[in-house]
Amino acid sequence: MTFYFEAWDALAEVYSRMNADPRFDVKVVAISRRLTGEIEFDDAAEVSKFFTDAGIEHLVNADIRELNADYVFINYPWQRNYPKQYRAEALAKFTRIAYVPYYSVSLVDEPGSGNEVAPHLYTQRSHQLASLIFVQTAAMREAFASTSRGNNHVHFVGSPKLDQLVNEVRAAGVAGHGLRLVWAPHHSYSPSWLNFGTFATTHSDMLRWATEHPEVHVTLRPHPFLFGTLVDREVMTAEALDDWLGAWNALPNTKIDSESSSAEIFIDSDALITDGISYLAEYPLATGRPAFFIENPQHWEFSEIGELAAASSIRVESIDQVEMRDAQFVLADRTEQIAALKEAAMPFDGESAARIVEVVAADFGADGSGSPLVDASQITEVAWEFQPGREPQID
Repeated sequence: MTFYFEAWDALAEVYSRMNADPRFDVKVVAISRRLTGEIEFDDAAEVSKFFTDAGIEHLVNADIRELNADYVFINYPWQRNYPKQYRAEALAKFTRIAYVPYYSVSLVDEPGSGNEVAPHLYTQRSHQLASLIFVQTAAMREAFASTSRGNNHVHFVGSPKLDQLVNEVRAAGVAGHGLRLVWAPHHSYSPSWLNFGTFATTHSDMLRWATEHPEVHVTLRPHPFLFGTLVDREVMTAEALDDWLGAWNALPNTKIDSESSSAEIFIDSDALITDGISYLAEYPLATGRPAFFIENPQHWEFSEIGELAAASSIRVESIDQVEMRDAQFVLADRTEQIAALKEAAMPFDGESAARIVEVVAADFGADGSGSPLVDASQITEVAWEFQPGREPQID
């Protein structure tokens, strides 16, 4: 069950394996969503179109209770973006929630937490009420041990999202044109939430640079929340953003691509420039190339893996420091750093989805009784909640 089709790759291989396994009867449900800057929930048409285009049979806004599901898989924990009937509080009353994180690996710590893992990654209500949780690192599983439920229901399996991305890019290979640049800006613009975004200070330079380099094809890959956040948080006015978008789209060598998968974006690139977060790790892991990193010096601190990702990049202060020679981007050698990142981020390279499938089968058991539903009354701590100015960490 998902509205966040942009991160379907977190569930895609789990779905395909279960769908081909006679032990499982799988249904996909596309549901409505409301993202930053949006007032009403949509009708799930965009999510449904994604599954239709992918050739995946699915239901739209189905009544989950009527499906009599033993488990409901979700890839997104932030509850306010779900219609109420699909939130964890509602689902946990009659079924088991299985959570696979939408992000490939946790790269950022939360200020003042004193932990390797930010509390919002393991103390939300969806985390509290899930029967099964699948995490990418041992540190994340250990973080759940500090909660009242402990971590017996939390399984360290690696990231199926990262496995799928890397496998797709490996199979296809990456472009060798020398002249294709992807620009991937993040949506966070506040010290109270991540604070990686640099679009507001770099968009004019990017437009100028693209104008001055007509031989380079520049693809803007906006974060799904980017444009809504810029206007909703009054970082830019709607008029200023529309003017800039008009100028960007008018250039013959620029485009905006919100539809292609990350793998498709990477495959068709020769270089990538980003201010974070997930592509900072995903791009070098998938392509073997470092990303150019425009770093907001006030961003939240990196986790240990985040530091490895940053070390795998080429830090620049602006697009003007991106070096080109003989119609090629000049990429510094980060072979050792990328190898260290891979060792930390992909402990079970290519095996994550298979591990998840077997955990679910074992949890259900030979007799089909399954583990008991989560008793919310046994959870003693208050769930992590949003504070003013904080936004979901969609990476």
